[in-house]
Amino acid sequence: MIANIIGATGLTGKALLHQLLADERFTEVRAFGRRPPGITHRRLKVVLVDFSDPASWAGQVDGDILFSCLGTTLKQAGSKEAQYLVDYTYQYAFAKAAADNGVPVYVLVSSVGANAKATVFYSQMKGALDEAVSRLPFRSISIIRPGFLEGRREVKRLGESIGLALMHVVGKIPLLGSWRPIPGGTVARAMINAAVAARPGLTMYTLGDVFTLAGKQ
Repeated sequence: MIANIIGATGLTGKALLHQLLADERFTEVRAFGRRPPGITHRRLKVVLVDFSDPASWAGQVDGDILFSCLGTTLKQAGSKEAQYLVDYTYQYAFAKAAADNGVPVYVLVSSVGANAKATVFYSQMKGALDEAVSRLPFRSISIIRPGFLEGRREVKRLGESIGLALMHVVGKIPLLGSWRPIPGGTVARAMINAAVAARPGLTMYTLGDVFTLAGKQ
């Protein structure tokens, strides 16, 4: 299989890229991004792109699967408009290009609580993207909605550290185990399993479903 990935320098994307390259079922892995992922491999093809210029890269998004892990934070982006550009506009443009080029399988990392009608900006943005890509003509669409992500990030965030500690406590409460923090590598494994299974139509995986899909209980 030929896999395409955007967002390969983020927490989940890095883990996904390493797992894809360790999996011989994927004969070529193409990492599209503004900067190189920082690794080399005989089956890795790095494609540097200007996300704001789809005409320059859209024709290269073909093959068997598109994995979408792109995303930023409001603090890093600097404004809601800038975050929306990355988290919605760029991701949708890549998904549409893949669908137009006949890529049959699409796997997207979204977020728990994603809802196009939400009053919270982040949840509304994620939900709007989920709905938009769901209408594209892929044979198989898997949307992964994990809980609190855990793992080593390039930029440490105090609020996130506090949130992780809190969710570790919540996850120990009976019936709330699915809310425990989830490692980026576990999300990546779930994404690969979803892509290989390629269930027809649209499938949503949320919280505990993501652990189960990754083979983690």
